[in-house]
This record gives sequence, structure tokens and C-alpha cells, in this order.
Amino acid sequence: MRHKSLASTQCPIARSLERVGEWWSIMILRDAFSGLTRFDQFQKSLKIAPNMLTRRLNKLVESGLMERVPYSEKPLRHDYVLTPRGRDFQPVLWAILAWGNQHFAPEGPSVVVIDAQSGAQAEPVLVDRTTGRILAEPAFHTAAGPAASEPVRRRYAARHAGSRS
Repeated sequence: MRHKSLASTQCPIARSLERVGEWWSIMILRDAFSGLTRFDQFQKSLKIAPNMLTRRLNKLVESGLMERVPYSEKPLRHDYVLTPRGRDFQPVLWAILAWGNQHFAPEGPSVVVIDAQSGAQAEPVLVDRTTGRILAEPAFHTAAGPAASEPVRRRYAARHAGSRS
């Protein structure tokens, strides 16, 4: 069963989910950040069917998050390495990790983010690059951006008008 494509919507969340919204894709990216690059490494780590792994890797390559780099010509074999676009996903993974540790790990965290300089455990949060302030409501909210269509502008205008009353 094919799902509806979200790639043509104006929503950046929907567009992103079109690329990484399937959970195998996120797990492959997690393993790539851990240093895995080979098909058999991903398969062993994830215990995923080869046809599913092939589809997910192809989708990640197609989306520009990973690239194939040949490491053997006979037989032809590839490493799958993160592109700059793929590496930019790391803060998203760390945010998911922190959220999961906070809400779904009653036994305590099994994986944490560590400050490489001090060795101390870090607490991932999203901050505004300009001010350094933590991104949280009510200090921050979403709004229509410069490229927003008129329906998107109306939707956000209505939301914010309703929240000010």
C-alpha cells in the first residue's frame, strides 16, 4: 500500500517526513552516525530484510542524505556515507534521543550525548542560533514564512489571531 506523497506540500515537516519519516530510514541514519557504512553492517545491526534495506538505502541516496561510494569493483560493492544534508540530521536524532530518554525510558537512559571536551553528559535542547534562547512556547511559535502560499498565510494568521484573544 503506497502512502500519499508529502513532497509537494509547502509544509517543511511534511517534506522532511517524505525523506526520513519511515522508521527504518531513521534507524539507518542512526547507525550511519555510529560509523556503519556497508550493507551487511546495516543488515546485521538492524536485522532488516535485504529488500527493505535496499529500498530504504535507495530512498536515502535519492533524497541526498547518503551517497554510494564504490569500495570494490568485482563484485561491485558500495559504502553508504552521509552527505552534508545527512549530517545535518544529527541534531534531530539527538532531540529524538533526549525526548525518548525523558518520556520512554523508565529504567533510565541507555544512550546519552557526551561533551567530547569535558566528558560530561549533555542535555540536548533546541536553541535559537541568534539569541541562544531555548526554543519553547510561549516565547516562540511558528508563522508563515516568506515563501508561504496564501492559504498557508491565512491558516497561520487565523491561529495567531485566535491565540491573542
